[in-house]
Formats: sequence, C-alpha cells, structure tokens
Amino acid sequence: GDPLPPADALPALEGDKLLEAVTDAMVALHLRYYHRVPTSAKTQLLGDDILACTLGGIYTDVEKTMIELEHEDVVRDTRHEFQGAMRHKFVDVVEQLSGRVVTSWVSNHHVGPDLAVELFVLEPFAPPRAA
Repeated sequence: GDPLPPADALPALEGDKLLEAVTDAMVALHLRYYHRVPTSAKTQLLGDDILACTLGGIYTDVEKTMIELEHEDVVRDTRHEFQGAMRHKFVDVVEQLSGRVVTSWVSNHHVGPDLAVELFVLEPFAPPRAA
C-alpha cells in the first residue's frame, strides 16, 4: 500500500475520532509488546485535558499463571518497569493524534479483574488572543 504521510503532516484529531484513534493505538501497542489484544478497550476525555484509556483482559498466559501462583507482585513490578521504559511510545502516539503536548502520563494495572488504565494529561488549550 501507499506509505503513510509523516506524523507531523497528519491533522490533529478531535472528539470521537480522537478517542477511537487513541483506543486503537493503545490496543496496537498492547498487541505489539504483549502479543495480546485486550478483551475490551475504551478511551474517554475527562474535562478538556485528560484522556483516560481503560483496557480489560490484558494479562498474558504467563502473567495469569504467575498471578495464580500468588506472584502478583512480580507481574505488577514487571509491567511497571516495562511501561516506564516504553513511556515515549505511548506519549508520542497520543501527542501525534491529538496535536497536543502530554504533560504527564500515569499507567497502572489491576488484578481481579485484570485492567490497565492509561491516563494522559494534555497541555491546556492556549486561550484565544484578544483582538
């Protein structure tokens, strides 16, 4: 197929298109690095500047086994370290899609039910200039 235009040439998305694109990007990153598609995924905009993506059914078979063997702390620590190392991948894609700077990113996971939450705090919109 045709090559994609450079990311900085793509227009910033808004509304439902942005939410769908962020959800798709988080699912794609999860598939790329965990080799697993979450069983559920949804992104919401909280206020004007927080994108919240929740992913359900996230754990791999190895992680599920570790949790069953009561080594939940190992799974949590490994995911935490990996997310920290991969921060730029998650932040970059949201900045490209939204056209806004991500000022902070919070990533966390829960066991029983297994759930990941990715929060992206966006730089506020610049106030309109007085005429």
